[in-house]
Amino acid sequence: MVRVAIVGATGYTGVELLRLLAGHPEVKVTCITSRKEAGKRLTDLFPFLHKYGALRFITPDPDEVAQEAELAFLCVPHGAAALMAKALLERGLKVIDLSADFRLKDPAEYQAWYQEHPVPDLLAEAVYGLPEIYAEAISKARLVANPGCYPTASLLPLIPLLSQGLIEPENIIIDAKSGVSGAGRGAKLPLIFCEVNEGFRAYSVASHRHTPEIEQELSRAAKVSLRVNFTTHLVPMNRGILATIYAQPKEGIREQDIREGLESFYRGKGFVRLCPAGLYPNTAHVKGTNYCIIAFTLDVRTGRLILISAIDNLVKGASGQAVQNLNLMYGFPEDMGLGQISLFP
Repeated sequence: MVRVAIVGATGYTGVELLRLLAGHPEVKVTCITSRKEAGKRLTDLFPFLHKYGALRFITPDPDEVAQEAELAFLCVPHGAAALMAKALLERGLKVIDLSADFRLKDPAEYQAWYQEHPVPDLLAEAVYGLPEIYAEAISKARLVANPGCYPTASLLPLIPLLSQGLIEPENIIIDAKSGVSGAGRGAKLPLIFCEVNEGFRAYSVASHRHTPEIEQELSRAAKVSLRVNFTTHLVPMNRGILATIYAQPKEGIREQDIREGLESFYRGKGFVRLCPAGLYPNTAHVKGTNYCIIAFTLDVRTGRLILISAIDNLVKGASGQAVQNLNLMYGFPEDMGLGQISLFP
């Protein structure tokens, strides 16, 4: 059994990890941390997690965490995650970081969008944890940067087409919508019920922090530096991301070429599903699951390719993908503990 710690176990991603790992046959959660809730039983806060019995929160002390676990999931804010990762790696643990601290390879880019990086010397070692793209590197890693939720929904449709030269790298537009849980569990005025319910709004327009992460990975796939228009919206639902993406096919590329490119790229990669022609994703079809559903159409009137993807932001967009990365790091089947099908309706 792999003994794991969840550092920051009271937020949505931490609780989602606990839910998923409760059904993982090769993992035992031995340590959960929370500064605020230290000393309390997990079930005092989340009685539905009764499988964990008498497990109690401890303060996030690296020495204590290292005594209890061999791998740590970091579900804490950027900045704090990097410092904890360094401390745990020095104590021999493997780390899967669900914050943004190790996603960007350029420390100057990280500083431009976040802050000065606390441990820039670790950026080169961190592996970007998108399993469908970097499985081999993840399997050998001791530090994995779990991707953001919006980037996951955006990259999975686009990377195969860019890497195969089927679309132009210029003028890509990503229009994405997320449920409210993507903003975290903290109390924030714009996210309370009366502010969100019966409304639909764009936010962080032309300034969302996931932009450089998307551009970094798309540039890597296209082998040229590129920029995208990326606009995010808040939808009054708990979970889910729907991304609608507009791209320009290369000269002579047909709809069948796009389908064959996606099908061949994702053959044998069971968490990405391509819809039949004429059927489009619904966030309700991935709720609670680790799947990404992709559909597309080639608009013959405008010549533009329209790609649509749906994920659960807390599962494939965060905690489920983190478990998928753990499976790769320990040589388990990639889908172990992740066989859930959607809750519908």
